[in-house]
Amino acid sequence: MDKIKEMWDSRYSAEAYAYGTAPNAFFKDAIKKYKLRGKILLPAEGEGQNAVYAAKKGLDVTAFDISKEGKNKALKLAARENVTITYKVGDFLNSDLVDEYFDSAALIFAHFPPPLLPKYHKKISELISPNGMIILEGFSKNHLQFQKENPQVGGPKNIDFLFTTASIQKDFPDFDVMLLEEVEVTLNEGAFHKGIGSVIRFVGRKRG
Repeated sequence: MDKIKEMWDSRYSAEAYAYGTAPNAFFKDAIKKYKLRGKILLPAEGEGQNAVYAAKKGLDVTAFDISKEGKNKALKLAARENVTITYKVGDFLNSDLVDEYFDSAALIFAHFPPPLLPKYHKKISELISPNGMIILEGFSKNHLQFQKENPQVGGPKNIDFLFTTASIQKDFPDFDVMLLEEVEVTLNEGAFHKGIGSVIRFVGRKRG
């Protein structure tokens, strides 16, 4: 994890926002479509573009990441947009977040090391209140072919970090599936998500 943390701190320490300051398009649409309200958790939130947008839409936002540089950029963006977000840095499984509950969580390109991935997904599921929602968009295992053709589209190079519809359904068994699909999308998010890629999209509602 130390090497991963160093990589993200290095990327986020640049003045420019690595993935831009506009929210992810799928997340933006989901807030409106599913009328998200209340407390939302955004793990692996990086420089805060989704957290800040959610706050502007009236949600009570808690963001999380391993990168202190990501937090610095996120708080700077929040101040610029005149909103307040809570942003925690550190080891997710040992954070005080595990004692909280949320009305929703958004996992936007939140790719974790293979040994941690099912543990993180399980813990995030447990933090969602009954009838709460999870919104997820992340690169699929088929994304690697797009990445080879266009490295600028970004995403992990290790296939074990990537998703399938089956792996997502397995990781979130307590949720009724409202949307689960693999689609090709054109990304235009800063310097590191540019071009056509393959993503998994999931919207689930926790059973009451």
